[in-house]
Amino acid sequence: MKMPHLLRVEVGAAGWAPLFAAAKEVDLRIGWLEFDLGEPANLPRSLEEAAGEGALRAVAVATARTVAVKPRKGAFVLRDLLREHFRGCALVLVRGECGEPVPRLSREGESYRVESGSVVTTFDAARLAAALRQARPFESKTAGSVLV
Repeated sequence: MKMPHLLRVEVGAAGWAPLFAAAKEVDLRIGWLEFDLGEPANLPRSLEEAAGEGALRAVAVATARTVAVKPRKGAFVLRDLLREHFRGCALVLVRGECGEPVPRLSREGESYRVESGSVVTTFDAARLAAALRQARPFESKTAGSVLV
């Protein structure tokens, strides 16, 4: 399985709406992964009970979404999370600390800024979405490159 690109973000999903739309325009999928939130709110009690009793996975299907609860023992393994939950995604936006170095994505007006170590690259939404088709779009030999 091809692993998705990861970009760390600090604002909620609504702040990335133009990026989600640009990716959709070029038939790419973006996933969302959050860490360190405590216990998720508003889960159906029946899902919590099933997970607590040892169900491999407890799933609720509603009109607009599906919610899955999977009990976990021990620390998470990022690669396993990506493989299990984000198959088919070109990019996963990560909010919170995932335990690995992940380039940081920020938004400056209509531009998107990716900081990967000392490399800073600026994209518009369409070019960032298109860059997701590359193997390593956020690495460059020239620090401070601008691709607007």
